[in-house]
Amino acid sequence: MHRLVMVVAAAGACAVLARPAAAQAGNATARFRLSSPQVHEGGTISEEQVFNSFGCSGKNVSPALRWSGAPAGTKSFAITMYDPDAPTGSGWWHWLVFNIPASTTELPAGAGDPSKQLAPAGSVQSRTDFGQPGYGGPCPPPGDKPHRYIFTVYALKVDSLPLDANVPGAQVGYYVNQNALAKATLTARYGRPAAH
Repeated sequence: MHRLVMVVAAAGACAVLARPAAAQAGNATARFRLSSPQVHEGGTISEEQVFNSFGCSGKNVSPALRWSGAPAGTKSFAITMYDPDAPTGSGWWHWLVFNIPASTTELPAGAGDPSKQLAPAGSVQSRTDFGQPGYGGPCPPPGDKPHRYIFTVYALKVDSLPLDANVPGAQVGYYVNQNALAKATLTARYGRPAAH
C-alpha cells in the first residue's frame, strides 16, 4: 500500500514539474505574431494582392508581412499562403517561402516575385499550385462564397530545408510541420461575384 502511494505521489510530482514547461511553450506560441499593413485578420484581400490570370485582373503583389516573438531556438522561418476552400479536395497553395534566415522579421511587399529579388538572401520560393515558384494571389471561382486565405509564418528548428524551387506545396508543408517550433497565422478572405 505504501509503495502504491509513493508511485502515485511520484507521478503527481512529475505532472506538476511538467506543467511549467508546457505553459512556457504555450506562452512562446502565444507571443509569436504575424501582421501585415495590407492584409488584416478577418478582412478582405484587395485587388493589389489578387492574381492576374484565370479571369482575375489583380496586380498579384504579395503583401508585406511582419512577425515577432519567435521562440528560442528558432534557426529559420518559412511562410505559406494556403486556400483551404479551393474546390480541389486538397486546397490550393498560393505561396511557399522557406530557408528564411532567423535574423529576418519581415518581407517587403512584392517579395513574392522572384525576379525582383526582394526576399532575403538564401531563401527559396517553391512551386505553387499555379505551377511556378513565387506568389500567386487569390482567384476563386466566380460565385463561390469568399475563400479563406491563410498566411502562416513558421519558426523552424533547422537552418534550412533540403528542398528546392521545384518542390510542390504538400512536400514543403510536410517538412515545415516536421520542423516547426511554433507558427503564427493571419487569415483574410476574397470572393468573386457570379458571372452573368
